[in-house]
Amino acid sequence: MKQTFDRRTFLEGVAVAGAAAMTPACAAARPLARPARAALPVVISSGNGWRDNSKRGERPPRLSAVEVAHRMLLSDEVTAREFGLLEAVVSGVGVVEDDELDHSVGLGGLPNEEGVVQLDSSVMFGPTHQAGAVGAIENIQNPALVAMHVLRQTDHSFLVGEGAYRFARAMGLPHRELLTEAARKIWLDWKRGMSDQDDWLSPSGEEFDPELSERFTHGTIHLSALAASGDLAAVTTTSGLSYKLPGRVGDSPIVGAGMFCDNEVGSAGATGRGEEAIVNCGAFSVVQAMRAGRDPTEACLDVLEQVAAKAKLRGLVENGKPNFQLTFYAVRKDGAYGSAAMQEGAHFAVSHGSAAAGRHEPCAWLFETS
Repeated sequence: MKQTFDRRTFLEGVAVAGAAAMTPACAAARPLARPARAALPVVISSGNGWRDNSKRGERPPRLSAVEVAHRMLLSDEVTAREFGLLEAVVSGVGVVEDDELDHSVGLGGLPNEEGVVQLDSSVMFGPTHQAGAVGAIENIQNPALVAMHVLRQTDHSFLVGEGAYRFARAMGLPHRELLTEAARKIWLDWKRGMSDQDDWLSPSGEEFDPELSERFTHGTIHLSALAASGDLAAVTTTSGLSYKLPGRVGDSPIVGAGMFCDNEVGSAGATGRGEEAIVNCGAFSVVQAMRAGRDPTEACLDVLEQVAAKAKLRGLVENGKPNFQLTFYAVRKDGAYGSAAMQEGAHFAVSHGSAAAGRHEPCAWLFETS
C-alpha cells in the first residue's frame, strides 16, 4: 500500500537531531527534523558513508567517508588548492573503496557472473562544471581517483574497460587483485546454488558458511559536498550489480544518472537499482527539482514518484508498488540537505558545521515495506 506521505508533517517533524529514540516505524515515517539551512560545510552520503567504527575494534577508530571529506573541507591547506573540494569527496569515498568488508564497492566488491570485479565511478566539480568517469574498470582499487584524473588530466569525460585501466596505470595507480577470498567464496556459493541442472554441486553443510551467504543485488556509495565557499562537488563509486553480465554498467559512472551537481543550485546522487536512475536521469532530475524551488527532500520524493510511475510500464511493480529500492541524496547551495528512498527503512549519512562528526539520519520514503 502506498504511504500517504504528508510533506508538511515531515518538514515540521516534532523531533530534533539528538532527540529521544523513536520506534523504527515512526522513525521511517517521520524522520528527525533538520534545520532549513545547515552550517557549512555540508557532506551527505549514502548510509555506508558513516558507521560507528569504534565497534569494529580498530584502535584508533577509523574515520568514516563523511568524516574524512568533512575534515579535509575544514583544512585551509586543502580548500586553498584549486581542486581541493574534489580531492575531499574522492578521499571520502576512498575509505569505502579500500574497505574489503564492504562487498559493494572497490576492494572486496562482489564480482560479475564470471568472477571478475568490475568497478564504475564518476565525479563532478561544480566550479568548472567538469565531470570525469570510468566504467567496467578492472584491477584498480580506487576508481573514483581514476575518474578525478580523467577530469583533471584529459579533455574527456568517460573512459571504459581496458582503456580506463591503461589510463589509471599511466597515472601511477597500481594493479591490484580486487577479488578477496571472502568475496570469492560468496560468488562461488552463488554460482553453485544457481541451478540444480548444471555441473556445479550445491555446497555441503560443511562447506557452507552462513557468514558469507550475502546476496547483494546492488551496492554503491554516493557522496556530495558543499564547501564553506559555496562550491559543490559530487562522486559516486561502486562495484555494481553483483553477478552482473560482464561489461554491465549501471548509473554510478553516468553523469546525470548516478551523480550530478550544478554550482548554482545543488548536488545529488543515487544508489539502488541503477537502470531506473539511468532511464529517469535521476540525479539530474533531483537537481532540476531543486532549481524549480523544491527543498532537497521534496526534490528526491518528486523524482521517486516519476520513477515509480514509469516502472509500471516495464512490469516492475508488485502489489501496487515498485519491487526495487532506489534512494536519492541531495544538498542545496544554501546548506539544506535531504534524502528519500523508494521503500521505507533506508538511512543516509551526514556531517556538517565546524565539527566533523558523522551520523545517520532516516530517509523519507514513498512506499511502506509491508
